[in-house]
Amino acid sequence: MSLIVAAIAASSLAPVQAEQNLVDFHIERASNGCESCHENGEPSADGLYEFDQCRACHGTLDKMSGMHHRPHKNMYSCADCHAPHYNNVGEIPGCDDCHLDKRKSKSRRK
Repeated sequence: MSLIVAAIAASSLAPVQAEQNLVDFHIERASNGCESCHENGEPSADGLYEFDQCRACHGTLDKMSGMHHRPHKNMYSCADCHAPHYNNVGEIPGCDDCHLDKRKSKSRRK
């Protein structure tokens, strides 16, 4: 019995981090609803306004760390990979999310 009580006590001390959607995360931080990312709260037809909003807070792809931001420079917007309405905070898309052939990120050129 004391083992069960100890397990319950230990679990209550552990930080609980629920999965949070990227949209909800950004709305909480910016506190201005959909306008945090969308002009007048509505998605733009081409996504450029939203892309500029990402860069205003997070910087350009050139300034981001990690190889996962460099392979497709200037080809995609942030939302193409991070999909804020579908992904959760901390989910990091990998190459194999799009590339079914599981190519390696290292160049094969000599």
